[in-house]
Amino acid sequence: MSWIYFVDLFGTFVFAISGVITALQKKFDLVGTLVIGFITAIGGGTLRDILIGNFPVGWLKDRNYFLVIIAGCIIAYAFKQQVLRYKKSMFLFDTIGIALFTILGIETASAVGLNTEICIIMGVVSACFGGVIRDVLTNEIPLIFRNEIYATACFIGGVCYMLSYEVSSSRNLNILISIFVVLVIRFLSIKRGWTLNFHFEKTFDS
Repeated sequence: MSWIYFVDLFGTFVFAISGVITALQKKFDLVGTLVIGFITAIGGGTLRDILIGNFPVGWLKDRNYFLVIIAGCIIAYAFKQQVLRYKKSMFLFDTIGIALFTILGIETASAVGLNTEICIIMGVVSACFGGVIRDVLTNEIPLIFRNEIYATACFIGGVCYMLSYEVSSSRNLNILISIFVVLVIRFLSIKRGWTLNFHFEKTFDS
């Protein structure tokens, strides 16, 4: 097994914790909390696999994903206050997670012969749409529709991943470069308040 597989499992684990925290803040019961944690962790990848006809969907073929999701849900539910205390660290892990999920989504779509731009879109779907489903179910405006640069960071990271093969054939190096790009974009966008929110004003003569 490669290091990427274990990082993928860790990203799934972190996303499950993120979903549970959101559910707890909304005062969901135990069952609702577990459902939100599960959907957050595998929602994007499941949607991607359905769209490209990859059956059974990824997490159904590897029980380790199910186990890490359950572990993430239990830990987050049992140690809510401690998890919230390390929320800034969760930002780092979440960003690494969406970067890696973008790349894995691209590779999954590429394996079935889809063209480059569709592969990148499927990468963004893999990374972001678990969070979209979570936010919809918890009555929040999805993060990708807010001012934060989120899906755009994944998209740029995906483009960098595809372009990096023009200069390097090393998959591991290209993955690390792409993760770094997403990390930098997310960090700077939060620190400096970058958004893609443009305001247009138009004056009409009466």
